[in-house]
Amino acid sequence: MTAEINALDDAYMERALSLAARGLYTTDPNPRVGCVLVRDDRVAGEGWHERAGEAHAEVAALRAAGAAARGATAYVTLEPCSHHGRTPPCADALIEAGIRRVVCAAIDPNPRVAGAGIKRLEGAGIAVSVSAGHIAAEARALNVGFFSRFERGRPWIRLKLAMSLDGRTAPAGGGRRWISGEASRADVQHWRARSSAVLTGAGTVRIDDPRLDVRIEYGPWVRQPLRVVLDPTLSCPASAQVFRQGGALVFTAAQASRLDSELSVSSSPIREERVPAAGRRLDLAAVVARLAALEVNELLVECGPTLAAAVLEAGLVDELILYVAPVLLGADAAPLTGLTGLSGDDPVAGALEIIGTERLGADVRLMLRRRGSAAS
Repeated sequence: MTAEINALDDAYMERALSLAARGLYTTDPNPRVGCVLVRDDRVAGEGWHERAGEAHAEVAALRAAGAAARGATAYVTLEPCSHHGRTPPCADALIEAGIRRVVCAAIDPNPRVAGAGIKRLEGAGIAVSVSAGHIAAEARALNVGFFSRFERGRPWIRLKLAMSLDGRTAPAGGGRRWISGEASRADVQHWRARSSAVLTGAGTVRIDDPRLDVRIEYGPWVRQPLRVVLDPTLSCPASAQVFRQGGALVFTAAQASRLDSELSVSSSPIREERVPAAGRRLDLAAVVARLAALEVNELLVECGPTLAAAVLEAGLVDELILYVAPVLLGADAAPLTGLTGLSGDDPVAGALEIIGTERLGADVRLMLRRRGSAAS
């Protein structure tokens, strides 16, 4: 590989990253990838991967460029693939098109690629450079879940919570009440849309009866995330909305199936999978490992205080999305989490650091990341 990367290279790669981001909600389980072809200091063609099974970014850019691709430099946000998946290898397409140089922002963590694409290009006499610094960081952040699944064997996990100023989530008298405002609830839709799956607990299903679906339009079709419910004893009613909006995956420790007999959704049936349990809790590590095997890249957890405490205690939360509303609910209202017995030096107590804040209507959204759980 050649190491020379200049400011002009970075500028073209920034454009490729902006193209890749167009697939933020649609490419799953594939990575979001963009490509810009430049010849004689002019953009000859560009493209991005729109969804799994369709043309990869490199092929889309080559189609746009046509004959002008010969002799061009290709700026790609992820190493060109070298294997046959749903589509042929992009490395071969670049070689056949007569590309003279390839700059990629990151090496593909998929072991079926992992440098093999670069080797194939170099074997064909094409010069290859790999970005570093902020460009490499941006490329990884765009596909943080894809990298996490291959490098750590689990999805990138976000925990979404909303609270009052006094750290409460529901009135003491019970009943449903929105804590956060409309702007915050609209923001949640975007986090769902980019997630491979949305996970909740049986208690939330029984009490709040959420849909956990995506209700925004971002193109000719909407990819709904997989809805996942942790229900150790199959206590959720089969009529729950989360089961009616397409398919769902239920993790349980129960041996007998109840949902299959009570509810059938012909287009996307409910699936049940059994995992080990310790007491009344399911083995979260087993759940997360199974979701990784199902190609879940980014997992959004929307839940009540009990499950929130469990995922925090297990060290599974990479990012916490916390919406703070300017209301007070009182000390007898439901807490944000069920964590108890924390001391100042407890690992859970100091596990998170604030990485961003944003005003959303009357609310404030805090973005926190677990220390040592970097996106780049």
